[in-house]
Parts: sequence; structure tokens; C-alpha cells
Amino acid sequence: MLTQIVGKMRLALAPMQNHWWQVTLYTTERGLTTSAMPYGERAVSVDFDFIDHNVVVRTSDGGTRQVPLTQRSVSEFYSEYLKVLRSLDLDVKIRDVPVEVAVAIPFSQDTQHASYDRDAANRWWRVILQANRVLQRFRGAFEGKASPVHFFWGSFDLAATRFSGRRAPVHPGGALNCPDYVMREAYSRECSSAGFWPGGGTQEAAFYSYAYPEPEGYSSYAVRPAAAYYDQNMREFILPYDAVRNAESPDDVLLEFLQSTYEAAADCAKWDRGSLERQSTGDGNNG
Repeated sequence: MLTQIVGKMRLALAPMQNHWWQVTLYTTERGLTTSAMPYGERAVSVDFDFIDHNVVVRTSDGGTRQVPLTQRSVSEFYSEYLKVLRSLDLDVKIRDVPVEVAVAIPFSQDTQHASYDRDAANRWWRVILQANRVLQRFRGAFEGKASPVHFFWGSFDLAATRFSGRRAPVHPGGALNCPDYVMREAYSRECSSAGFWPGGGTQEAAFYSYAYPEPEGYSSYAVRPAAAYYDQNMREFILPYDAVRNAESPDDVLLEFLQSTYEAAADCAKWDRGSLERQSTGDGNNG
């Protein structure tokens, strides 16, 4: 819920980009950041620090404020966060209702969600940090249109997406507490997307990969490694996080999953791979 609050500030301030890329957060050496957002002729950034456990707001005219990440309700955090923004002369209007969740309690009224586990937050971010590193390496092998490696606060996943260059059929929408036009913009072009999701409910933490639209033959494509499988309910390829964490070479296992599931999308949908993929004998680290 706290990343949604900060993310909605980015939604309010950052100029529109394709597929809503302007709303995402980015991995840093301490947590997550909005990066610089315009506010008139000023700029403002908001960082989650999962080492010292603060939300840090900075402005281009030298202002800095902190909101501690502590065991308290969403409504208490939201109230203090808005006070901090006002103290920096930042008047930001957001719709204070979370998206992509089954029960959307307005931030100002949410006393139900009141937990913050410093150790768990830090460990989750450290997984994100390593996943980001490998996803960045994977992204560099593609010369076609590709998203940044970024964190979507609605679905709470780190993602990287490749595009074929072709238009996609209109997405049917249907995401929880999210207008259909959001999904239609997000999936307006044919794509293969992969990332990391920390799990929820009875579902395990996992790396995932899916294609939109899903081409014929995709679900039965022989992807790697052996621990990967196609989930019929989610309509995604899944690689359990533990299969990566416990591997002798986690980077290689994850890269194998990312590459083979991309190939599933590109081959089944007949992408022009020759013009989209970087022709190189290395991974770009020795340039």
C-alpha cells in the first residue's frame, strides 16, 4: 500500500509515456525510487530506503524530509506523508484508492493494513536487487523496443518487456479495481514480458514470463530449466524462486528461463528475430 501511495504521486506528476512506463519505480542501491519528477520548474524524487527504513522526499531546491517506515496503519503513514509534501510546498492531488487488489480500502481510511517487518522488507528488496541485475543483462541482448527494468506498484512485480513491433488486439481488461483502459494501454503492442513476483496467499514467490497475445503453441513450448512450467490458471510460465535461489549458478538458471520463454513467444508468434536481437559474441560487459 505504501508503494501505491508513492506510485500514485508519480502518476500525478510524470508526463504520460507508452504502456504507463512513467508510473513505475526503479531499483536503487538502498531500495526503490521514483527518479526525478517535474513539479512546475522544480523537481522532486521519493525514495524507499530499505536499509534505514525511511521514505525520503527530496526537491531540487534543497528540501529533504523523511517518513519512517514503521509498524503503523496505512492511514497514519498517508497522513504524515501528505504533511511532509505540504511542508515542501508540494500540492499533489492523487486518487487515494489502491488498484489491482481485491479489497480497495482508501488510504485515508485503511487501518486494517498496519504491519511492517523490517527484516522481510529488506530481504524482499535484496531479491529485487539481484533480479534487477540479471534482467538488465537480459534486456541488453535485445535491439528492438524494450521497457526499462522497472517495478509496477499495482501488481507489485519487477518486470522487463520486449515488443515485436506489431499492434496487439484490444486487451479485454478485467484487472481488479483497475479501469479497462489501463490494461488496453499497457498491452497495446504485441509483447513478451518477464519478471519477479514475491507471491501472495498460497502462491509461491516466482519468476514469470508470459506473452500477449498468447500465440498458438506457446503453452506447450519446451522451455528451460527443468523446474519451469506453464501455469494454466495464470497463463504464464513459472520458475519457482527457490529453484533459482538453490541453484549452483542462479544467474545462469534465470537467464536460461528468460531466454527460452522469450523464444517461446517470438518463435510461436513469428517475430522477426533477426532484426530484433543483438548479434554479439558477448554480453556487452567488455565494450
